[in-house]
Amino acid sequence: MLARKQSLKAAEIALSTALVLAATIMVNVYVPATRGYFNLGETMIYLVALLFNPFTAAFAGGVGSALADIILGYTIYAPATLVIKAVEGAVASALFRRLRVGGRVGGRALLALSTGTVLAYSLLILIIGYTIFVGEVELTLSEFLRLRGFIDPVIWTFIASALIATPIYVLVRKRGEIGLILLSLLFAGSIMILGYYLYEQLILGYYALAEVPVNLGQVILGIAVAIPTYMLVRRHIQRSAE
Repeated sequence: MLARKQSLKAAEIALSTALVLAATIMVNVYVPATRGYFNLGETMIYLVALLFNPFTAAFAGGVGSALADIILGYTIYAPATLVIKAVEGAVASALFRRLRVGGRVGGRALLALSTGTVLAYSLLILIIGYTIFVGEVELTLSEFLRLRGFIDPVIWTFIASALIATPIYVLVRKRGEIGLILLSLLFAGSIMILGYYLYEQLILGYYALAEVPVNLGQVILGIAVAIPTYMLVRRHIQRSAE
């Protein structure tokens, strides 16, 4: 029985790590100012954090993301990614479980706080993106297709609006647990954003502010994908158990 549990645990960790790795390398956009890249890794880090325990979320987030950095050629980020994404996954998972069991935030207060936090994120994306993150970009699709283009400042108005649409819609429709999820993931995302900012600014000496809207976008998009997916998976598990 113990051996079976250990095997299932190992399979859980391996699958979670593979999901994070695949999501990160599948679509990535190079950011010249910081030599980093936008990716979809947060979608799977957050999903794993909601479905599994903090250790699994930490391992998958850290190792899966660091491997993606190495595979894509961003090796200078790998050591920081290993730590930052591990902490992000662990905090998201642990905080969600703690709030769900013993949270004291009331329904209306939770709704207001979660909505305000999402709007604050989006406003920050709009301000920084509109004033800083503009110019030439390069889009890579699974290493098979490379596209180059130019980002006009005005486009950030549409990006900020699009990124908040799904979280706000889901939050209004289903308030209770969704609010707890939003708070947990947004807080964990803040740790990721701050971690990379400090690493790029203090260690690498890059213009780290330029990547803040990129990481903000990853958090919001990650939440927009992870929450509906988590709800679908949980519903399927509950039906299978009946």
